[in-house]
Amino acid sequence: MIICDFCLLRSPEGTCRLGLNIPKTMKCREFSPGIEQFCAKRSDFVSPNQIIEMARFFGIERTELKKVKIIAEQRVDVPVAKSS
Repeated sequence: MIICDFCLLRSPEGTCRLGLNIPKTMKCREFSPGIEQFCAKRSDFVSPNQIIEMARFFGIERTELKKVKIIAEQRVDVPVAKSS
């Protein structure tokens, strides 16, 4: 598992859209996490703590973890559309 697996900047080909080298650690200065990378379906989202714990489990920490916390907390503010 690499930090790019959780980043929106990763292209389908597996390269960085910014042209950066793929890091060997869970650190990247341009890391742009997406909630979609943590939850396959919107209904899988339970709470920000769930996402934060998943990120920690995968070794994300420091600045990158702060970015994950921000997207997880923003997700709480987005209403989930109910299907009929």
